[in-house]
Amino acid sequence: MEKAIKNFLSQESAGGILLMVAVLLAMLMANSPLSGIYQGFLDTEMQIRVGSLDIDKTLIHWINDGLMAIFFMLIGLEVKRELLEGALSSRAQASLPTFAAIGGMAFPAGVYLLFNYGDPITQAGWAIPAATDIAFALGIMALLGSRVPVALKVFLLALAIIDDLGVVVIIALFYSTDLSMVSLVVAAIAILGLIGLNQRGVTALGPYGVLGMILWIAVLKSGVHATLAGVIIAFCIPLRAKDGSSPSESLEHSLHPWSTFIILPIFAFANAGVNLGGMSLDALFSPVPVGIALGLLLGKPLGVLFFSYIAVKLKWAVLPEGMGWRHIAPVAVMCGIGFTMSMFISSLAFVGEGAAYGDFARLGILVGSLLSAVIGYFWLDKVLPKTAANNAK
Repeated sequence: MEKAIKNFLSQESAGGILLMVAVLLAMLMANSPLSGIYQGFLDTEMQIRVGSLDIDKTLIHWINDGLMAIFFMLIGLEVKRELLEGALSSRAQASLPTFAAIGGMAFPAGVYLLFNYGDPITQAGWAIPAATDIAFALGIMALLGSRVPVALKVFLLALAIIDDLGVVVIIALFYSTDLSMVSLVVAAIAILGLIGLNQRGVTALGPYGVLGMILWIAVLKSGVHATLAGVIIAFCIPLRAKDGSSPSESLEHSLHPWSTFIILPIFAFANAGVNLGGMSLDALFSPVPVGIALGLLLGKPLGVLFFSYIAVKLKWAVLPEGMGWRHIAPVAVMCGIGFTMSMFISSLAFVGEGAAYGDFARLGILVGSLLSAVIGYFWLDKVLPKTAANNAK
């Protein structure tokens, strides 16, 4: 278990560095004479047409609806594995991170709405600070190396996975509009086909890929966000075959480097380019960026700690072995690293008449995530033993 987590975190730390490079490059291009090229690149029209089927979107929409569907499929594979065999497979293991994740989503949303309660347009961004970026959060923790106890890594991993599952539910319930019944029927048929493959014990990934593509197109056309198709596909792929092999884990291992080193950096580059040229000081401290930044920086850790404390006091959960609140607190701060997941929700929340708030939202995400990363890192560095030898195992 420890070796698997180390391998996972080694990828995440490298991926986290690549994400930061992508963000810096996007910010530099968006605030330089290259801003026109940057925006023009993202607005490039790309069309696929087969008979009456026509998918015509800009490049940034292909990234957010297409590439991120693959990322969400990876999330689905990770969630299924952890629920059936991993850190969430028993009540004792799942209790604390589940309560922590619920608090970590409710409190940031409350903080954001506190600043935006009077504006129905900006209220749509309530879920932006509720998300935790699993790649960045685990990447920051990985920088502390073997000094971090395995139990603490598992806690953060489980919390982030439950948080991701919560984001999937939020997207399905609150960010799906103008539903097409025909497309939903096609999607339902594709889902039944995927379930049928699973029930018949089909382990070859090809049939799942064909039905999965049909499902993605149907969901894309239905008004429900297309990334949800990735999660559904993941849950239908068998975790174990009769011979003991794992089609699900095999696909997860194949997708992980693509997600870490290609998909997420491309997403970050496409979505993090905030043009600061036209922003006044008042705009920087307006309700949207302030609500998001404080939601991530304060709401996240307060929610994680409060719900965790109540759960432990009521004996609904227990702290990881060898861990105390002084260890949980800095990890709760790290959960305020929203970044890619928060930016993804921002792209769904601020569209149409609310599109003007997109840059403000991304600015709040960058500030809140950066502060959470820095404070969480140095706080955890302070409370951990200086050598790995004294670690609680």
